[in-house]
Formats: sequence, structure tokens, C-alpha cells
Amino acid sequence: MTVRRHRSAPAKPLLRRLGPWLYLAPLLLFIGVFKMWPLIWGVYLSFFHVRPYLGNEYVGTDNYNKLFSDPDLRSAVVHTVFDAFLAVAGSILVGFGLALLLQGPARHVRILRTAVFLPTVIAMVAAAELWTTLLYPSRYGAVNSMLGRVGIGPEPFFSSPHSSLVSVIAMQVWKHAPYDMVIFVAGLASIDREMYEACQIDGATRWQRLRYVTLPSLRPITTIVLVLGVIRGLRVFTDIWVATNGGPAGSSESVVTYLYRQFSQNDDTGYAAALGTALLVVTVVLTCLMLLWRRREET
Repeated sequence: MTVRRHRSAPAKPLLRRLGPWLYLAPLLLFIGVFKMWPLIWGVYLSFFHVRPYLGNEYVGTDNYNKLFSDPDLRSAVVHTVFDAFLAVAGSILVGFGLALLLQGPARHVRILRTAVFLPTVIAMVAAAELWTTLLYPSRYGAVNSMLGRVGIGPEPFFSSPHSSLVSVIAMQVWKHAPYDMVIFVAGLASIDREMYEACQIDGATRWQRLRYVTLPSLRPITTIVLVLGVIRGLRVFTDIWVATNGGPAGSSESVVTYLYRQFSQNDDTGYAAALGTALLVVTVVLTCLMLLWRRREET
């Protein structure tokens, strides 16, 4: 009996070590099949001229060299950076403002927060269809009808090269600001109330409390919101594709919509894979830089 116990003893620590991995195995398998393998395969295809049923032709770094000489891609990059900067800044500012207005445990405040949060749970396709209907470019559109009553319009919105991208950015701010609001509300709830009481005793104004207590305390939260917003802004696709299809005249084309166009319409899978790989590298580098900046600020 003692021999049997001695032999079976090492099995228990082994099972304890393998137990968590067994629970995570289905999720890891899903991520590996639907995330990691397509990612690796995309990087592999970026070095080939993909020819279905004829065999892929190895082209080395030609697809990546094409990135630097493609004028349409440069235009898409400018649109993406412009969109990401304004949409992220707008959603952060609006979300922070809503969080200041709707913080607190009161029941009516929670109801208002739930109502404000509703745009976030709407599918992006449905939100884009809603906005294209509201911003219909004629005097019969809902927004143009209201603008006409005050002597403005009708405005073209999505159908003009000068306003299509701005209209998309407004839609993105409306969609993502409530999500940022929830994160900021959680950050505001974690701030020590004694700091506000001390400021009030010292005679600090609301602006001074906001500047010297609230904003410094929310730096980690702001970094998280900024990282998520930049990642979301760099890979924007659905809202632009549904609302404007990258037009008119390419005025709202983003990097991802251009990538999809190369794959689906131009049948250039290798170049599309190179675009996706380059976008992945840029996203990872920017995320790492922002996280390093956050660590330096904290130290």
C-alpha cells in the first residue's frame, strides 16, 4: 500500500498543473484556429503572388515594396490617420463629459447611463444604415428637413467628397463615446473621495479639482481608452464600407477598406496580405509605445 501511494503521489501535482490548461483548451483551440493560423497564413501569403488553382508564385518583398509606391494607399493612410485622430479624440472628450454628468449611484442616473449606452450595443452595420437614412442628402432627409426649417441645407453629408469623412467621424463618435463613458465612470468611482473633500476644505474650485485631482487620477484609465481607440481607429472598416463604400471618389477610403478592395475586387491577395501584415506591425508598435509612455508617466 505504501508503494502504491508513493507511485501515485506525483500524479496529483501534475493534474493540478494541467487542470487550468484543460479548462482553457477549447478557447485556446478556437483562438489558434480562427486567430493565429489566419494571421500566420496571411504573413506567408504576403510574399507570394497568389494564383488560385495555378499555384502561388514567390515574389519576395515585391508586395511590401509596392506599399511605398502606391498613391491610392497613401491617400487611404491619410484618411485613416485623420479619422483615427478625430474619432478617438472626439469619443474620449464626449465620453469623459458624459461620465462627469452621469456619475453617481442614484437610480435615475443609472437609467440615464443605460439609455446613453444603447448606441454601443447596436451593431455597426445597423448604426451605419441608420445614419445614412438620417443624413439622406436631400431636403427630405430627417436631418436636412430640420436644417431646412432654420434656413440651412440641404447638406450632402455622405455623398460629398468634402463632408463624407467628417460625417463618418461624427457617426463613430456617437457610437463609441458611450463605451468610453462607462470606462471613465468606473475610473471616477475609484478616486478617493477624501481628496475631493480636502480640496473643498482648501477652497479649490471645480476646475481646480478637475485639473489637479480628477485628471491625474484618470491617467491609467485614459491610456487604456486611448489604446483601445487607436486600435479601433486604425482598423475601421464596417462603418465606412456600409455608409460610403470608401467614396465618393475615394474621399473616405481607409486602409482596411482599401485592403478589402484589393482582395475582393482586384484579386490581389498577396498585396492585400502585405497590407494586413503592415497594419498589424504598425498597430503593435503604436500600442507598445503608448504602454511604455504610460509606464514612464507612472514612474
